[in-house]
Amino acid sequence: MSRPGLLLSAWPWRAAAYLFTGAAAGAVTLVGIVTAVAVCGVLVVVLVGLPLLVLVALGGIPVAWVERRRLRLIDRDPVSGRHRVPTAPGLRAWLTTRLREQGTWRELGYALLFAVLLWPVDALVVTVALLLPLSVVATPLLMATVGDGDEAKVLKQWTVTTWPTAFGVAVLGLLLLGLGAYVLCAAAGARAGLARLLIASREGELDAEVVELARSRARLVDAFEAERRRIERDLHDGAQQRLVALSMALGLARLDAPPGPLADQLARAHEEAGRALEELRELIRGVYPKVLTDYGLHAAVSDAADRCAVPVDVDLELPGRPAEAVESAAYFVVCEALANIARHSGAGRARVSGGHHDGRLFLEVRDDGRGGADPSAGSGLTGLADRVSVLAGRLALTSPPGGPTLLRVEFPCELTEAAGRSA
Repeated sequence: MSRPGLLLSAWPWRAAAYLFTGAAAGAVTLVGIVTAVAVCGVLVVVLVGLPLLVLVALGGIPVAWVERRRLRLIDRDPVSGRHRVPTAPGLRAWLTTRLREQGTWRELGYALLFAVLLWPVDALVVTVALLLPLSVVATPLLMATVGDGDEAKVLKQWTVTTWPTAFGVAVLGLLLLGLGAYVLCAAAGARAGLARLLIASREGELDAEVVELARSRARLVDAFEAERRRIERDLHDGAQQRLVALSMALGLARLDAPPGPLADQLARAHEEAGRALEELRELIRGVYPKVLTDYGLHAAVSDAADRCAVPVDVDLELPGRPAEAVESAAYFVVCEALANIARHSGAGRARVSGGHHDGRLFLEVRDDGRGGADPSAGSGLTGLADRVSVLAGRLALTSPPGGPTLLRVEFPCELTEAAGRSA
């Protein structure tokens, strides 16, 4: 605002328009509030004015709506004015929601302040910084028209009788007008800052940020799952097939080779290729098991239970398949829980159960081990809990010393047909 180019820009005129419309809107607001309160005061005797008082309490909403649009004259950043969505349809639910919002009462407070104090200040600044300097600049014009070329009144206080003096006063008015432009911009900026502070919807902006954060986290999870599936496909269709071909070739060469050092080396190479193939299959299963993609959560959990060092009973009742992200997160939670049971619990048996009820998928992993599990001790469940929370799920662990240990996870989701993604 301190740059000389400000005087040649549109900002002084935008500031003047903002303050001038503020004075007009404030006067209208004052008349409206006084009228509404007077009518309610008269009608409250017969109890008719009580509903009107509710409407007066909501009077700050349209005032704030107008103010947010006036702010666009000098404030390029939009001001959020979102109110909460009522929990139910109908006028009663809408009124209840509005009257319980802090934003509604904050907007009413701004409307009262606007009607009583702010608009007179806007009018005073426009008068002193714009209208008075313009009247001084117009001194030669006034002398030529109203004064018949003989005299002119400057601000109705001083009389000018000569043309050189009139033009000198006009030059002084131009200087005052330039100074007034800075005053207008400063006053408009302060008014806009106050308006933004009082009528900006903090709840709405915070809710929007939270929603966007949740959406971005969900997008990251989806991208992560897609990348896992791509890596699984590349390993399964690429490196694994090449290792299978190599193992077969070494096996055939081993059969054709005569007994001796070469046959022994081929045998060792064949065994190494077999071990590498088995390790690659374990790696693929850890990245994203194909059984989960092809046959769903029940088959994948059963497969993980069969590979667990501790005997595991599986009891899942899933008439369909959840979304891919939910299915993947649920599977890896079970796998991590089974891995912890095998490593740390000393359990003799474990059980995985679950199903789908009231729009929620739930899984429970229970063991009869020593208990005392601590998720913060590097069990891997902390990262899985973050992953579950992204999908609006909940993960709870109960593990008293002496056992048993119970891990429960829930996801809000709907199920599709069981064969919907089998391919």
